[in-house]
Amino acid sequence: MAIPDDNQAVEECVETLCRAGCSVVQRYLDQLEQGEVFPEVAHLSAADRSLIHAQLQSIMKIYAGRECDV
Repeated sequence: MAIPDDNQAVEECVETLCRAGCSVVQRYLDQLEQGEVFPEVAHLSAADRSLIHAQLQSIMKIYAGRECDV
């Protein structure tokens, strides 16, 4: 699921979350899957959080079968 060109808030949020590192992004993914709203995404709509979840999943595929940073 691609981020629409006009949704800069989602793009910025994904970039911010990714800067935290692989293991933290995995925690964000887990939280999003549980429907949790944490501070970094609280300002976004449910639809935007869904986009973020999809983008993070896509990004994290590069770590499939490998260990994240700790």
